[in-house]
Amino acid sequence: MGEMLGQLRRTHMAGHVNESLIGQEIIVTGWVSKRRNLGALIFCDVRDREGILQVVFREEAAKEAYEKADLLRTEYCILVRGVVERRESVNDSIPTGQVELIAKELKILSESETPPIYIKENLDASEHIRLKYRYLDLRRPDMQKIFKIRSKAYISIRNFMDQEGFLEVETPILNKSTPEGARDYLVPSRNYPGTFYALPQSPQIFKQLLMVSGFDKYFQIAKCFRDEDLRANRQPEFTQIDIEMSFVGVEDVIALNERLVQRVFKEVLDKEVVIPFERLTYKDAMERFGSDKPDLRFGMELKDLSDIVRDTEFVVFRNALDANGSVRAITLSGGASMGRKDIDRLGEFVKTYRAKGLAYIQLKEEGVKTALSKFLSEDEITSIIDRAEAKTGDLILIVADKDEVVFQSLGALRLDLAKKYGLLEGTEEFKFAWVTEFPLLERDEEAGRFVALHHPFTSPMEEDLHLLDTDPGKARAKAYDMVLNGEELGGGSIRIHDSKLQEKMFSLLGFTQEQAWARFGFLLEAFKYGPPPHGGLAFGMDRLVMFLAGTENIKDVIAFPKNQNAFDPMSEAPNVVDEVQLQELGIEISKISAQE
Repeated sequence: MGEMLGQLRRTHMAGHVNESLIGQEIIVTGWVSKRRNLGALIFCDVRDREGILQVVFREEAAKEAYEKADLLRTEYCILVRGVVERRESVNDSIPTGQVELIAKELKILSESETPPIYIKENLDASEHIRLKYRYLDLRRPDMQKIFKIRSKAYISIRNFMDQEGFLEVETPILNKSTPEGARDYLVPSRNYPGTFYALPQSPQIFKQLLMVSGFDKYFQIAKCFRDEDLRANRQPEFTQIDIEMSFVGVEDVIALNERLVQRVFKEVLDKEVVIPFERLTYKDAMERFGSDKPDLRFGMELKDLSDIVRDTEFVVFRNALDANGSVRAITLSGGASMGRKDIDRLGEFVKTYRAKGLAYIQLKEEGVKTALSKFLSEDEITSIIDRAEAKTGDLILIVADKDEVVFQSLGALRLDLAKKYGLLEGTEEFKFAWVTEFPLLERDEEAGRFVALHHPFTSPMEEDLHLLDTDPGKARAKAYDMVLNGEELGGGSIRIHDSKLQEKMFSLLGFTQEQAWARFGFLLEAFKYGPPPHGGLAFGMDRLVMFLAGTENIKDVIAFPKNQNAFDPMSEAPNVVDEVQLQELGIEISKISAQE
């Protein structure tokens, strides 16, 4: 049975005890990390949030404390009163390694069963076990370090936004369903049977309404929800740093967010981030890197070969060009020695991105080796090698298809090869960029209509307004994404503030006036009353913390995450509810399919 604290209270965190405290009596609390009985001496490592301190129990100095220490086991929660002394055998691997605590009194506050996971750094345990016993997983020092970083980032962001004149405003969690994108999580209403609230996928409409309200500068660290099939580094609930500003253009939003990121990286990691960031248009990013979130830490850029092979009779290239597609290549430096099996594997890789195949040219010491020599002239092959900027020892990899397929397949292959061949080693740690001038709309072939690439409230570029009547698919948006090391960190746009233009946008997206008002009527109504020009951006907070903490797993930076099936093994959510609750809501379950 655990002892009570009584009048004793912690005076110092275990991980903060140092040489300045030698000779002083202090009290520490924490968990037993390790215990060793050497006869007349018992050593015990006490761990708290700040680190580990060695405690020594001496039989002749404090007999009662010594006898209790003999009962200690891993993860017992304890309080120790004692005197700090210089440690005889120094441990340079921990900050407290110069000192130890000579115990005078020990309280066992609570006992622990043998934990199902080791409380140690770099734990190699299954994700299921870690999530099931998340409260123990979070006790591990490397996990606690991550959440210190997350907390520090929150404080840095809030201080910066306050200094820039922003108001933090909370927007509703129980909202109206306005499905345009991912699937909403729905909450049934007891007061209005048969109706539902939706959990917000973002605070988008409300932050625009706050601009109509004259709040001028708003931000929120907001919980958002999406009921979608989970891919890598996606969670059903996630956190956004949400920002909106009035009377601004693209440059104002970009400048503010560069300063924000610069401040956070300096205060949290003491890293100097150089601004302004590099900028690429969406068109450039796709044509050079095959991605709208390009990793700029290495080269291997895509090269367009279409003009070189324009007159070829090679059917694969010919078909792609006739269908308004393209022929493009990347060059792997030193890749000419790659064997046929490995090249075939690369061919299978690009097929997963709908490419029909992969052509290649090896620039070996003994000469050029390629099956393309059957179809292309020597001049054409020489021109390809020149365009690809390839030299002896290199491997040129070529895809021909619709642009969308070429970009996706070569963009993914570029990243895959960079990882396999160590092209990121020794590169700049954090490589930021902006991608701008996104298309306003994209064609949904299945639905037979346009959909908004960002969302329906994104403003077109002024010089492209005329295209809305003639060729809407070519109109560019006042949209921008912040990219870091090949990941989208945040994205936003300047919004439409003219109600006629907003209605036109809804019309292009296939909404009738009635449908637009049914979904977004409260925003359209607000726009009758002098809305200011406004724009903003939202960061993925979880993704930002992943970079700050140096982890590639989003579950590491969320205290209590769900697994890949949106299930929590610890609390076993989601779960069934009482029949009485369902009756109060007027809900009858007709069919249940077990998910987990």
